[in-house]
Amino acid sequence: MARIAGINLPNEKHIWVALTSIYGIGPSRANKICVDSGVNRTTRVKDLNDHDLEVLRNFVEKYQIEGESERKNIKRRK
Repeated sequence: MARIAGINLPNEKHIWVALTSIYGIGPSRANKICVDSGVNRTTRVKDLNDHDLEVLRNFVEKYQIEGESERKNIKRRK
């Protein structure tokens, strides 16, 4: 099972769909990450090699996701 940004990605899904399981990444951003990183968006998560996962992790780090978004949302609510 692949882990990106502290989230376990589902093995049987295409990588662009699996990336949307990370809070803060929607379909358009997931597609952009795949295109920018050079990873085929229709590759299943279980078929990714370690190099592809590392490249995807680096691209995902560039965006405000998961914990960062939640912290800002909590501050806004207060």
